[in-house]
Amino acid sequence: MSEGIKSAEERAAQERRGPPRSAHGPGGGLAAPVEKPTNFGASAKRLLGLLRPDRALLIVVVTLAAISVVLNAVGPYILAKATDLIFAGWIGGQMPAGVTQEQAVEGLRAAGEDTMADMVAAMAYLVPGEGIDFGAVAEVLLLVLGIYLIAALLSWVQARVLVVVVNRTIYNLRRDVEDKLNRLPLPYFDRQPRGELLSRVTNDIDNVSQSLQQTLSQLLTSLLTVVAMITMMFVISPTLALVALVTIPISMVLTAVIGKRAQAYFIKQWRHTGEVNSIVEESFTGHELIKVFGRQAESRRAFDTANNDLYAAGFGAQFVSGIIMPTMMFVGNLNYVVIAVLGGLRVASGTMSLGDVQAFIQYSRQFTQPLTQVASMANLMQSGVASAERVFELLDAEEQLPESGSPVSLLAPRGEVAFEDVAFAYDPERPLIHDLDLQVRPGQTVAIVGPTGAGKTTLVNLLMRFYELDSGRITLDGVDITDLTRQGLRSRIGMVLQDTWLFQGTIRENIAYGRPDATEAEILQAAEATYVDRFVHSLPDGYDTVLDSEGGNISAGEKQLITIARAFLSDPALLILDEATSSVDTRTELLLQHAMNALRSDRTSFVIAHRLSTIRDADLILVMQDGGIVEQGTHEQLLAADGAYAALYQSQFAGSAVDVDEEEQAPAT
Repeated sequence: MSEGIKSAEERAAQERRGPPRSAHGPGGGLAAPVEKPTNFGASAKRLLGLLRPDRALLIVVVTLAAISVVLNAVGPYILAKATDLIFAGWIGGQMPAGVTQEQAVEGLRAAGEDTMADMVAAMAYLVPGEGIDFGAVAEVLLLVLGIYLIAALLSWVQARVLVVVVNRTIYNLRRDVEDKLNRLPLPYFDRQPRGELLSRVTNDIDNVSQSLQQTLSQLLTSLLTVVAMITMMFVISPTLALVALVTIPISMVLTAVIGKRAQAYFIKQWRHTGEVNSIVEESFTGHELIKVFGRQAESRRAFDTANNDLYAAGFGAQFVSGIIMPTMMFVGNLNYVVIAVLGGLRVASGTMSLGDVQAFIQYSRQFTQPLTQVASMANLMQSGVASAERVFELLDAEEQLPESGSPVSLLAPRGEVAFEDVAFAYDPERPLIHDLDLQVRPGQTVAIVGPTGAGKTTLVNLLMRFYELDSGRITLDGVDITDLTRQGLRSRIGMVLQDTWLFQGTIRENIAYGRPDATEAEILQAAEATYVDRFVHSLPDGYDTVLDSEGGNISAGEKQLITIARAFLSDPALLILDEATSSVDTRTELLLQHAMNALRSDRTSFVIAHRLSTIRDADLILVMQDGGIVEQGTHEQLLAADGAYAALYQSQFAGSAVDVDEEEQAPAT
């Protein structure tokens, strides 16, 4: 392949797609996006900031959670009384009746049982000679049961309210992402693989939702529980409380060290998820092309590579983050052993009651349990924040230029278009259009021809403001198009592209897409004028035939006819036809020429064509080459000039093609 042909193909790709994408086509390789530094704290803070609109409900959630935690914290303290009643009753039942507690203590000391004497002296509910007071024990148990029931009810209400808050937040996030997508410029989509973008909009937002729902309530309850348990432990025994608090810095250090390693894996996991989605989407879209060229093996290798990367990242994320919970449980068990030993010694010495030790052990378990739960949720939190970062990158992407502060409105545009010293480049290093001037009178049909990569499609994309100019300006009826709103500009333009686009719906709905308020008669008129009516009646359901999202149940030519009917129905002031008849047969093309002649009447039309036979009757033919207009005139004038247009025309109709290399190397005659 010669360098000339390669250059033409590169310019064509640049013209059609803009800057290179980060993923190749079907069967191609995959270029991994650059991984940005992760700021877990800032991203988590921003994610929680999304909850701010529902701050009133959040206050209710925190209040209910706090009350529930306090009631749960008070329960063991009250339950300790039942333990003391049972233990004191059991000890008192073994003592002789008729003696006081002080006398019993003195008797034990006289017998040399000082440890037992200290323990009996500390018992508040001991009555020598009397057994367990089951009535008092029942009262305590019923009180504790009531407290736990109320705490459970408040916890349930708190969880329900939090579900409402989280779902509202995710709803607003999806809405913000949708609005953001509508404000992004076309070059952003040129640079993003479709599967990667879909993964951010769907998978990542779903993961954020699940992470918030599964961790937010538990995290709030766990933090409040830790505070409540520490408070109650200090109330019972400051000394043992200080021993229990030693586990906090140990737990924090271990969680931070392990979590930092896990976060990098989660970032990679969701990045590779987007890559896998991108490959799958491209492979399914280009399934026929892959089959035709026998690239199944290459496509499978690309998928296997990305899938293996995803497996490795996912395994690493789950393995590393999974270490946190066993580590925390080990630390908690060590804490439990230490407190049990010290508590037993204090009971034996009479400085604490058995009920207090039991309550303290409960508090220590309830104190370490939230820390363990938080540690176990670390993988969910890190995964959710990693996904949130990817969504925030989308939300922070540079938007298209803002609309004019005082936009102009064209009520009845005539269709006069002017390009004045226009310059544009997808890549600043490779200018495409430069110093372009063009005047188009109202109602003219302007055909744009030229070799691949000359800038034909780019010219109409600039007119539609899909891209912004580097310099110069474009006017419509003397008004700079930047002074119009994009919606106001594009609502005046009908466009039929070479690549058709149909959505899942009936043929009637697809035709009426550009004008939803059209009547049935107007839809049928557009269908008849563009020869859609000719094939619709052969379908089982006629105009009510439901098309799939790819339009796979009708031919490529029939899809093109529907898109032309859609443009016909919108009745635009400007019409752009970009190889609109390339997918139809010759006979239908001739019929469509008549339809488009009627469609182009009384409106300015831009027709991009490679088949020069379709634009012979154009009022003005522009010949573009290397981003500039090298010739312009009517068909007859350009043939008479015997220049670039004549060479293109003769190459199509004068016989077989000549090898490009031979043609370039042939000496001038």
